Amino acid sequence: MARYIGERSSDHGIEVVRLADTEQDAEVLIAPSLGNRAYAMNVHGSNILHMPARNVSELRELSGIPFLAPWANRIPGGGFHANGKWYQFNESLGVLRMHPATVAIHGMLTSSDLWQVTEVGADSEGAWVISRLEFWRYPALMANWPFAHEYEMTYRLAAEELIVSVAVKNLGSEEMPVVIGFHPYFTIPGVARKECVARIPALTRVAVDDRLCATGEFSPNTLPDPTPLATHSLDDGFTGLVRGADGQAEFRLEGGGRRIDVIFGPKWQVGVVYAPPEREFICFEPMAAITNGVNLAAEGRYPELQTVKSGGVWQESFRVRAAGFTSLPH
Repeated sequence: MARYIGERSSDHGIEVVRLADTEQDAEVLIAPSLGNRAYAMNVHGSNILHMPARNVSELRELSGIPFLAPWANRIPGGGFHANGKWYQFNESLGVLRMHPATVAIHGMLTSSDLWQVTEVGADSEGAWVISRLEFWRYPALMANWPFAHEYEMTYRLAAEELIVSVAVKNLGSEEMPVVIGFHPYFTIPGVARKECVARIPALTRVAVDDRLCATGEFSPNTLPDPTPLATHSLDDGFTGLVRGADGQAEFRLEGGGRRIDVIFGPKWQVGVVYAPPEREFICFEPMAAITNGVNLAAEGRYPELQTVKSGGVWQESFRVRAAGFTSLPH
């Protein structure tokens, strides 16, 4: 029997892609028609991704690994600046989520059915699925982010870890700001969050206003290391990520002798950590920029904004791996 399997399947009537590692008893389930979202990463039968619905056909709220694009988290003020121009959001087109009324949140693609699977495969080294979303084809999306571009996302299960990669290709004539991110939700099944600690490899905390939008100011990260989740609820952005020689920054959730590592690649400049009160999950969110970084850059308060030139490609990945789960009950 082959170690790795990549196959199209169905789950409660939803078309899915299943990636499996039979040797390590691990599988990842991805729903392309639901924002190309991974909604399960089963390790020895236990899902380490927060899944609030009974099954994927009933999934409505954010969970699993949502993709936040063309911007991550929040943009206030009804629009954004880029290349010396002001672009006004058009709420009437039904592709924006406003929360509160003046803040556009989580981009426009978290539940998009516009992804097209281009390849599913497996070999002796891993299993993968590649999908593409051609943003430039859709007028309602372009009206709110008028840059002709497309995304290619790859999920790869290999060597006991999940690698999530995204490439942004700019097909337009002007530079495009890169302010995308992911919003992964993690949990250790059988271990209450209050019994867990988080490791947050960051030197700097992002200051925000009462709408949780960055102000362009920063302060030292004073959280203890590790941070006990019994006494800390979090909804914070961090920069100055502490990285190894390979440029990777490693966030970690630990509890009950088990752990989940989330490793950010070098171009993920920001990590948002979301662990709200009375919920059993924690999010380690890789982001290309701070919240509202596109506007703060135009105001001269965020010089680290990344862009992709006309005809260019921006790409980065993050990795998820679990340890100590062999003794979990199925």
